[in-house]
Amino acid sequence: MDRYAVIGNPVSHSRSPAIHAAFARETGQRLTYEALLAPPDGFVDAVKRFRSEGGRGLNVTVPFKLDAFAFADTHTPRALAAGAVNTLAFGPDGVLGDNTDGVGLVRDLTQNLGCALHGRRVLLLGAGGAARGAMLPLLDEHPTSLTLANRSIDKADALAARFPAHAPAVALDACGFAALAGRRFDVVINATAASLANDAPPLPAGIYAPQSLAYDMMYRRGDTPYLAAARRDGAARVVDGLGMLVEQAAESFLLWRGVRPTTAPVLAELRRQIGG
Repeated sequence: MDRYAVIGNPVSHSRSPAIHAAFARETGQRLTYEALLAPPDGFVDAVKRFRSEGGRGLNVTVPFKLDAFAFADTHTPRALAAGAVNTLAFGPDGVLGDNTDGVGLVRDLTQNLGCALHGRRVLLLGAGGAARGAMLPLLDEHPTSLTLANRSIDKADALAARFPAHAPAVALDACGFAALAGRRFDVVINATAASLANDAPPLPAGIYAPQSLAYDMMYRRGDTPYLAAARRDGAARVVDGLGMLVEQAAESFLLWRGVRPTTAPVLAELRRQIGG
């Protein structure tokens, strides 16, 4: 059977093997999918070994998304825009690098949650790899504005500068967290790693517009620290990133197998297991 895996460090916690096993059962695809632990300085060797043993593709998680970008022979437009790769496909013509994180986010927002982004005021928190992957798919939805806010203003400015001509009708700006005071947003997306540290970005009060949605790319049982803070500050709806995880996996599966699995049953089962 065709062999796939998720590679990272750490990786034992990954839910990707269970997700892709469910996708394979649903679509009738014959494949195996495992978790592959690589040493911090051993990504290239681990990938080459996996490929030489017949591997067909890899999902890539922290801390290797930049290594995967460098390893790929060719890139999809969204991987080029992100400057990072979370999906590798091995074929006769070489290694294709893709980034499915942003499209997974947008599909979760628009399809699963019914949150239209067109014409909305969107705030993206963070300027690291997660934010980079989200930029192009978010701009493709043509929000009225997309604001990047980050603790380091220079990083936010540098990220915004990568996309000035992509969606000229979208008002794109970057700032520090304090500069958000007095502004309001319809959709706020936390792409920082604050929740991993059991923390929340230091946002001014009053940034959530009526009927706003607060979204954290992280997930856990109950509210993340960011979602708890957003709820207290008046966000009408708070949602974690479990749906993004499933949707980005489905996009990888489509790239590898040419068929898009149905995500709702898998997402429902994961939600039941987590208890949220």
